[in-house]
Amino acid sequence: MKRFLLIAVALMPLMLMAQARIGIVNSQEIFNLMPEKAVAEAQLKSLSDKYHAEYELLKGEFDKKYADYQTVAADPTMPDAIKDRRVQELQQSDKKMRDFERKAADDIAAHRNTLTKPISDRVQAAIRAAGEQGALDVVFDTAVTPVAYTGPSTVDITPMVKAILGL
Repeated sequence: MKRFLLIAVALMPLMLMAQARIGIVNSQEIFNLMPEKAVAEAQLKSLSDKYHAEYELLKGEFDKKYADYQTVAADPTMPDAIKDRRVQELQQSDKKMRDFERKAADDIAAHRNTLTKPISDRVQAAIRAAGEQGALDVVFDTAVTPVAYTGPSTVDITPMVKAILGL
């Protein structure tokens, strides 16, 4: 009797899972259709272009200093102290460019998160609403978690989410 009870308790989650209603959705497909995404991408491109222009100025300064250094380094009569100073200037300029690149990348990433979070939140809210409308127990996002197989009873709520968002 104990053995039967133990087996029944072990199989209980499997029996409950067999009754669960499962849905799938592709949040990335929905996210890409959101009109706000195009606005966010345009703002990010504008910001990126500004950083690129500033980087090009820094690079131009570096290239000029490098050309000056090559001229000085090629002159055998030039004192070592001057050559060393030019090398230090090149190193400082290179460090300034790397620091700028890192700060620009961090700033662009922060802006991307700020601009896309409200869009993602709207998509997630619509997925929740569609899951509740469909009386689903679980919804897998195929954009995040690849699903190898879905059976005939699995419900694709992507069209329902699009309808909720008016897409």
